[in-house]
Amino acid sequence: MNKKKIINDPVYGFINIPSELVFDLISHPYFQRLRYIKQLGMTHLVYPGALHTRFHHALGAMHLMGLAIEVLRSKGHEVSKAEEEAAIIAILLHDIGHGPFSHALEHSLVNGIHHEDISMLIMENLNKEFEGKLSLAISVFTGKYDRKFLNQLISSQLDLDRMDYLNRDSFFTGVSEGVISFDRIIKMFNVYEDELVIEEKGIYSIENFLIARRLMYWQVYLHKTVIAGEQLLVKILERAKNLSLQGAELFASPALAHFLKNTVSEKAFFADPVHLEQFSRLDDQDIFTAVKVWTQHDDKILSQLCTMLTRRNLYKIEITNEAPDEARMLLLKENTAATYNISGADASYFVFTAAIMNRAYNAGNSNINILLKNNTIIDIAKASDLSNLESLDRTVKKHILCYPRII
Repeated sequence: MNKKKIINDPVYGFINIPSELVFDLISHPYFQRLRYIKQLGMTHLVYPGALHTRFHHALGAMHLMGLAIEVLRSKGHEVSKAEEEAAIIAILLHDIGHGPFSHALEHSLVNGIHHEDISMLIMENLNKEFEGKLSLAISVFTGKYDRKFLNQLISSQLDLDRMDYLNRDSFFTGVSEGVISFDRIIKMFNVYEDELVIEEKGIYSIENFLIARRLMYWQVYLHKTVIAGEQLLVKILERAKNLSLQGAELFASPALAHFLKNTVSEKAFFADPVHLEQFSRLDDQDIFTAVKVWTQHDDKILSQLCTMLTRRNLYKIEITNEAPDEARMLLLKENTAATYNISGADASYFVFTAAIMNRAYNAGNSNINILLKNNTIIDIAKASDLSNLESLDRTVKKHILCYPRII
């Protein structure tokens, strides 16, 4: 069978699958599941074009890795074929542990378990299945391999993961503020003392990258309507799980039913392979099919929440710098309880607060270093002549208040 395939990607054009091993990994059910998990969760409720998937993103990041290694080789840095394949596999599989609707349900179905840890578990399983052929990729992915810059291409503040999702998400949402010069940034890659650096003439492209990231967070990822949709989905799963644990019968696929009927701790998830087996069968389709059926459920809270989501009648949401007034919160809960004829405790499914945070650049964590012409390196925040760039290192925290629109 010819495994040297070409994929037509809407963002980059034609993408080559570089090896038979990579082809086999893409063909594996673990990876094919990503076709059915949206990259941006509920963002399509605001930007109708945001229906691209984790599958698209993983292939895009793989493509950028190939370009990056080609650039580094052209600048005299030796990267073996084995190292190249390992780096490509590591970036290809970096998101393979994502659950349905991406980040929206990361802490609803499997509490306290991060997708990065599930990705690692899946990679280890694949390594056994492929008879150790992923060992080098896992070493690069975890940062244990002795060439640090390879890991920085996968996980840092200027990694190819971020580069693809900014580029891809701006493309599919139509938000032009997120457009970055990914090709120029990659052309400016270099390695200095085993660290990934950017050549001095790439400063302006990096400034644009950081500002684009900040704008994409406020305009897309943390858009108030996106947050309203994600919070509604979280509350639906929370209610469904509570009902299931109390013995209520709910329509669900076997994979979804497994996580509704069982409270799976982090320790249990990694100790018993049945949990990963069920998780690897779970995608967006399981969740939304259940939501559609639950609109007819006897439980008035679950049916109301599901009806709100399917009809896009989302929470009214307020985003403020200060925590919402408690007296107003209490009044909203009382009005909601009266409107839906439910208890004050159950009104918390409809009226609640949370916090959101945005930090475009973390100067203390894997800095973006600029390689000056005199062969010294300096952090981008100090190298830039943009006065507001250092402010991107500050974590911005905002409070949200959600409540029904009819209140």
